[in-house]
Amino acid sequence: MQFDLHELQLPVRLRTGRPMTDYELMRFSRVNEPLRIEQEGNGDLVIMSPTGLEGSGANAELTADLMIWARGDGRGKVFDSNAGFRLPDGSVRAPDGAWVSWGRWNALTREQQKRFAPLCPEFVIELRSENDGLRDLRAKMDMWLSQGAELAWLIDPERKVVEIYRPGRKTELIEGASAIYGDGPLGGFVLELGRIWG
Repeated sequence: MQFDLHELQLPVRLRTGRPMTDYELMRFSRVNEPLRIEQEGNGDLVIMSPTGLEGSGANAELTADLMIWARGDGRGKVFDSNAGFRLPDGSVRAPDGAWVSWGRWNALTREQQKRFAPLCPEFVIELRSENDGLRDLRAKMDMWLSQGAELAWLIDPERKVVEIYRPGRKTELIEGASAIYGDGPLGGFVLELGRIWG
């Protein structure tokens, strides 16, 4: 099934008869590029619009910074917004950026590494784009924590705010900062925000 971008008001949810397998979801996503597609735990599909150029550029900046740091740090692997993770609740989600420790990555089979890895990243970043509702993104951040993330950042360039989520702790808001500093699994990582703010 392929969609006409001009006929859809995104995001849209589709109810399927059953959850798609990894292979089916990958094929469905490929046929419907550039749409971004995630799967709920019950099998429903959430179809979102691609990010605009400004948001895409900011996402590339943060992924590049995370990658450069991870290479030097040597404790884990970085993923961009195209990586889907099959979470404990059965959903398949794709954060804008993610980090997984080598121990957890290497515990996966080669076949699992080629599909939607059955794990939740220890660290995720969601970057608010012009199409994202803040309430939905905050719910997504809570979802990441409930599925096992140890640290999650919601970066909102429009408001120049970073919301930091940690399990069992109140959300921390940092406004107008020039940099954000990682802790927990991301101890030592510094994300310069000037290029993200635009």
